[in-house]
Amino acid sequence: MPFRRLLLVLPLLLVGCSSGPTADLVLTDGKIVTLDNDHGTVEALAAAGDTILAVGSSAEVEAHTGPETRVIDLEGRLAIPGFIEGHGHFMGMGAAQMQVSLLGTDSWAQVVTKVDSAAAATTAGWVEGRGWHQEKWGATPERMVRGFPTNAQLNEVAPETPVYLTHASGHAAIANDAALDAAGIGPDTPDPDGGTIVRDAQGRATGVLLETAEGLVQTAIEASRSDMSAADRRARRRKQVRLAAQAALANGVTSFQDQGASFETIELYRTMAENDELGIRMYAMVSQNEVTSKTRDRLAAIRTVGAADQHLTVRAIGEVTVDGALGSRSAWMLEPYDDAPDDTGINVTSMDRVREMAEIALEEDYQFAVHAIGDRANRESLDLFASLFGQQDVDGEALRWRIEHAQHLHPDDILRFADLGAIASMQAIHACSDAPYNYQRLGAERVREGAYPWKTLWEDGVVVGNGTDVPVEKIDPLASYHCTVTRQVPGTDTTFTSSETLSRRRALLSYTANNAHMAFEENTKGTLTPGKLADIAVLSRDILTVPTDEITDTEVVHTILGGEVVYTRE
Repeated sequence: MPFRRLLLVLPLLLVGCSSGPTADLVLTDGKIVTLDNDHGTVEALAAAGDTILAVGSSAEVEAHTGPETRVIDLEGRLAIPGFIEGHGHFMGMGAAQMQVSLLGTDSWAQVVTKVDSAAAATTAGWVEGRGWHQEKWGATPERMVRGFPTNAQLNEVAPETPVYLTHASGHAAIANDAALDAAGIGPDTPDPDGGTIVRDAQGRATGVLLETAEGLVQTAIEASRSDMSAADRRARRRKQVRLAAQAALANGVTSFQDQGASFETIELYRTMAENDELGIRMYAMVSQNEVTSKTRDRLAAIRTVGAADQHLTVRAIGEVTVDGALGSRSAWMLEPYDDAPDDTGINVTSMDRVREMAEIALEEDYQFAVHAIGDRANRESLDLFASLFGQQDVDGEALRWRIEHAQHLHPDDILRFADLGAIASMQAIHACSDAPYNYQRLGAERVREGAYPWKTLWEDGVVVGNGTDVPVEKIDPLASYHCTVTRQVPGTDTTFTSSETLSRRRALLSYTANNAHMAFEENTKGTLTPGKLADIAVLSRDILTVPTDEITDTEVVHTILGGEVVYTRE
């Protein structure tokens, strides 16, 4: 057994000892917030191999310093457990960096300009982009259908080049006519189950595709790459992994919970992890598209916990998409939208199909995670959990089944999370990003009673996680942390349902210890406890004490993964 594995079972008595094993890495003269109630805040930390050896005063930890020990003087800076991204899309994050970035665009005209430049620069193939959001534009386009722009201007700047632009939420997209033609979408193309091809009053496709309708064009994009060699495909996918890992580490993220990976992607993760190329700790959920009665043997074979020195775990199915998103009005609501009285959203995956996958998860000992944003989607999910737990006589708290997002809850359903032992895997940044149009979509009463109720859930005893849903948002834990403690609407001095803010310590726990618990990993990560993995983020400012407006100015100075410094700010 390698030395670094033995260190995982070293007794906690090493804390403050005057002699013992020599450390490979020592952090000294800092404010190290362990988030461990037994150790609190200390000055120094020692790591040997990939494991924390000791924490304590600088003098105590100095006893573990040898001639080969790397010593980093923190100069009073804050060190915390490495951030754990509780909900993201890893390959999508890498792919987004290979596309036209539309995050932060403030008008449809700006989006069209970016497409014009990209189309002019490309010699073949498609123009792909991601990140536009019509509710965040300062001006409304001249022509809108169902609250979305049409593709007319895209057709003008790219008449022959297929263009496909994914909405920031991922639950909508807009394609130009060349892309619609490539996908075979015409006047008579029916809406797929769980999706909508948005059409104008004359029945013409506007280019906007909601939910499963996006897949029609995505299939065409994949077909356009059919002439790529197997080697080129592998190289492209490995590049996505590398880009995603680099971005995560630069933001202090040491572990990533990936929502919905194919069997092929999981095998790529495994190969790269075993060759020490993955670059991050991965908790990969098997995509719902892979889960059928015919794939149970594959699910059993691919299940793994802590492979490649704690770099890969596969023991969850998710996120199973019950509904869509608020921005595209596809979140499944109990009552119609205030700004669309005939619309209650979309049930993307039928609840019969969701039940089928949940039963497979129980039988194959997999965690189960559903995507539920609207209050009806959450109620239907909780109803399903309650039904299965009762039928199978299982302990929901032990299963740790998850509701991803849990953004809008009916007041009657909030207490059910704790009763069922369901985890609320939430992304705080969405509350601040979505705030400008929440009241427009849902009205004041629904917002007040059940919009992003982090504090209420927490105080009911629910495990509340945190994340960014990257590439829906940037992988920036500090921005999400800021929203968790302020609920401040970006670019304003106003707050959004501020009674649901969390304290700074709870906010940090939601991004570390709670996310570790969500993945059954609380014994190896989430706190800076001797015996756990030495995954650490060193920050330029103390986010637990600085004025709130300085939190988002904080930078990651070092990211440490398994006792190795894998990122240092230039």
